[in-house]
Amino acid sequence: MALVSQSTQVPDANAPKQLIVGDTSNQRVLTGDEKAAALLLALGPDYGKPIFDELDELEVKQLSRAMVRLGPITQEMLDDLMIEFVTTITSNGSLSGNTDSTERLLLSFLSQEKVDSIMEEIRGPAGRNMWEKLSNVQADVLAAYLKNEYPQTIAVVLSKIATDHASKVLAVLPEELAMDVVQRMLGLDPVQKEILEKIETTLRTEFMSTLNHSKRRDSHEQMAEIFNSFDRQTEARFITTLEEHNRDDAERIKSLMFTFEDLGKLEASAIQTLLTRMDKRELALALKGANEGLKETFYSNMSARTAKLLKDDMEAMGPVRLKDVDEAQGRMVSTAKDLAAKGEIMIMKSKADDQMVA
Repeated sequence: MALVSQSTQVPDANAPKQLIVGDTSNQRVLTGDEKAAALLLALGPDYGKPIFDELDELEVKQLSRAMVRLGPITQEMLDDLMIEFVTTITSNGSLSGNTDSTERLLLSFLSQEKVDSIMEEIRGPAGRNMWEKLSNVQADVLAAYLKNEYPQTIAVVLSKIATDHASKVLAVLPEELAMDVVQRMLGLDPVQKEILEKIETTLRTEFMSTLNHSKRRDSHEQMAEIFNSFDRQTEARFITTLEEHNRDDAERIKSLMFTFEDLGKLEASAIQTLLTRMDKRELALALKGANEGLKETFYSNMSARTAKLLKDDMEAMGPVRLKDVDEAQGRMVSTAKDLAAKGEIMIMKSKADDQMVA
């Protein structure tokens, strides 16, 4: 394992959140995304393209909308913006590229939700520090990386991660190497802080970053999410056609899809949490097209009074377009997925979850 030194972090500047630019007759406040849009417009295609190449589709759309709304930017306004940008960078005489400074920069022109998503991907597997993250990496993947390291280095790493995960890694290491590591762990002395920091840095730069970029989503899982986004008629049409060409693929995709009907499989506490996050009219519209069994599942997780009011709202709606019902149901499923992603509820993503073992 190559041991490299860590860069020294310096405090970040307290950059202003908003900038008032232009002369007194043309004075206005630029928001974070407007500042980013103005800077990219000023850079032009030659220098702006490399930046755009690093953005995903949603970020490009957000910046594009900001550019369209930007309106006239005078030379004086641009000068002030550039001065703020340069002053922020040079206020401490140097830059510190780290998680906190990156997150603050992203928050200046992206939403909190989007920034959380980006930073989570950068941080890699769940965990507050490197050792917790490694404890969430598949044992065989971690073992495949560690088997090329010195036994002493492996011993240090396994001594720092969760013991149950260390046992799984040891179990898949080559037997001779694993026994060597065990012996070294038994005689392991306290590791100097500097050495430990270098190991952490190398794991972060050489292993975790490679791991994040090498992950490839299962194609069936990705297609299931695409199918989930279809309206009911389009979904049925694609599934039927796919069944004609490849029934196995169709069945696997259906097993991975999380549909509106699957909401009925949620635990009672999860349904109750979901109900608290739904707009009343949206809920009524979604249940308008549900089967009676699913309706009763939701009614049973409400108070009698709330259930009666919901039924009255649904009846008062009269006939509604199937397209509107599909969209409401889709938003309800998306809300459930968001809650699951935040750990507030648990959802079953595949029929395999229903299988029983003796």
